[in-house]
Amino acid sequence: MSSDAALRQQAERHADRQEWAQATACFEALRARHPGDADVLLQLSYIASLAGRHRDAHAHALAAAQAAPTRPDEVAQLVSRLRTFNEVPALRACLARLGPPARVPVPLLLAFAGQHSHLNLHEEALALLDEARRREPGHPSVLVARGQALVYLGRFAEAEAELRACVARAPQVSRAWWLLAGLKTQTPEANDLAAIHAQLTRPQVPRETAIELAFALHKVLDDLGRHDEAWQALMLACRAKRALLDYRPEDSVALVDALMALPIPDAAASVRPADGPVPIFIVGMHRSGTTLLEQLLHGHPQVQGLGELYDFTVAMREATDHPCRGPIDLTLVQRAAAGVDFAAVGRHYLDGLAWRLGPEACFTDKLPSNFLNIGFIAQALPQARILHLRRDAMEVGFSNLRELFHEAAPYSYDLQELGGFYRQYERLMAHWQRVLPGRILDVDYAALVRRPEAVLREVTAFCGLDFTPAMLDIASSRRGVSTASAVSVRQGIVAREKPKWAPYATALRPLAQALGRA
Repeated sequence: MSSDAALRQQAERHADRQEWAQATACFEALRARHPGDADVLLQLSYIASLAGRHRDAHAHALAAAQAAPTRPDEVAQLVSRLRTFNEVPALRACLARLGPPARVPVPLLLAFAGQHSHLNLHEEALALLDEARRREPGHPSVLVARGQALVYLGRFAEAEAELRACVARAPQVSRAWWLLAGLKTQTPEANDLAAIHAQLTRPQVPRETAIELAFALHKVLDDLGRHDEAWQALMLACRAKRALLDYRPEDSVALVDALMALPIPDAAASVRPADGPVPIFIVGMHRSGTTLLEQLLHGHPQVQGLGELYDFTVAMREATDHPCRGPIDLTLVQRAAAGVDFAAVGRHYLDGLAWRLGPEACFTDKLPSNFLNIGFIAQALPQARILHLRRDAMEVGFSNLRELFHEAAPYSYDLQELGGFYRQYERLMAHWQRVLPGRILDVDYAALVRRPEAVLREVTAFCGLDFTPAMLDIASSRRGVSTASAVSVRQGIVAREKPKWAPYATALRPLAQALGRA
């Protein structure tokens, strides 16, 4: 065995034992021998993240990009790392180095398309997937990825055709069934109930596959009005998903306690004039109507809708040198309390977004969970406006319960945990309103869908804009939407007379009790 191979094996053994300093030393020795080895730099980046050293991880990822790797496995790892740090220009340069899409291997086209979708660049993602489909027209992974991109772009008929082609060729692809179930209301005359059930009852179905199929089954049964069976399917899906997640309700309580203990300067309660584009943060619980409000605001000629962004989280990770999972965690809050240059956080955030921005006076950042970051946002971006969507707790709770968020909302797969998290959200939002009077506008979802013009006039005035009737023409928007509301938001402004949770009221009593709405 060569000395390089022995050193790498030693590094991997240390990493397996979470001995980060020793693993780093081994890879640094390899780096000294091979300064331009992109794989070594990537391993150093991963280990630095695992060791809690965000800035080192970021620097190693940029060094790996400078090494200009061309091996497909290294490039795929690199683009994932670059997106983690929101290094989009470097990510695009990495793709450009590979030449025209026709010369890029199909697996890499899929990898780049996935990262572009995560960045809300759906047209660019689709262009890459079009090339992948041209070369491998029957590849199930290409078909399902292209189907999802078309859903995001609101091209539902094309999306359905692509997803149907996928399940015809590979019926075991659960993601395709899950997307098909959400595309439209299924009827007794036309539904996928038997096909989904057949896949779910196959022997030895992988757990992640079974979860997607069970969520799809719930949606179809709900559409058909078979609510008892739909609830059973939903509970099957939620229990299976919850078993895979490391979530402790007490951590959410501790996080909110720490956020409420943070000192907030009096100056943060005042909006200051901007010398550039004004960020409009749209926050709230998932499924509270944030996508609808953003789509309406995007109809204003002076507002650019950017979708769900993790740019503020990236700026806070850099400031605290902590690679937290999700938008925030207790360690990040504790490090922020010890001292952060919030002006630098604001500059980092705006500089990181510069490549996205057009001539509009304002842009939206619609990451619902940024409600956790409001105290930091108010200090880092004194020009920002913050819009908080409020919606009936039972409607929000049931909508969260029946949505497959993957890792974004680990509290949402158990009735008591969901209710408990909602109570913490309420507690924190009440605190932000007390300590930041005038910085946050509460927007009532029920009022928005029943009196959209009146509510939008209030919203635009708060944002320093004039109301324009074009905002109400939501159906003509061609903007891509990559949230759980990608389908429903295209249906326009809908005020339901009867909530979706009503048929499940008895089964949802534990949620109502946890919410304090019994």
